[in-house]
Amino acid sequence: MGIVLFRVDERLIHGQVTVGWGSRLKPHRYVVVDDMLADRDFEQDLYRLGVPDESEAEFCSVEDARVRLPSWLEEEARIVLLTRDLDHIRRLAAGGTLRGQRVNLGGIHYREGRTRVLPFLFLGNEERTQIRALGEEGVEVSGQDLPGQPETSSKILVDA
Repeated sequence: MGIVLFRVDERLIHGQVTVGWGSRLKPHRYVVVDDMLADRDFEQDLYRLGVPDESEAEFCSVEDARVRLPSWLEEEARIVLLTRDLDHIRRLAAGGTLRGQRVNLGGIHYREGRTRVLPFLFLGNEERTQIRALGEEGVEVSGQDLPGQPETSSKILVDA
């Protein structure tokens, strides 16, 4: 089964991911790809508190994830891969490593320079550029907060 969801969500592991997506996808593992968290055991432990008992959490850098990605894609375990921002997922996708995959944008919140595109998605020029770059790498990007909700295509996201 391998990776059942690639998601960009600033909050990483939280209820919307573990309950909303987790109840539908039933992942065995949540993999957080985040350079800052990769070496911060205390913060990792805090995120692990939000992981259901039947799942586990793993944290790694983009560099490590690029090495491990082929095996994750082939694993029998169901994996949800999370990044906190588009920069991390774009670097993971560089060179076509995610060609043919889908990336879900689920929680990019307001900050200076970003405008509301969807109730849960605020994008600025930098984010739109990264969405386009993912598309050029052969990655399909859409916005969707929860399963069962409508998906918004990357064309609408970058043109909004």
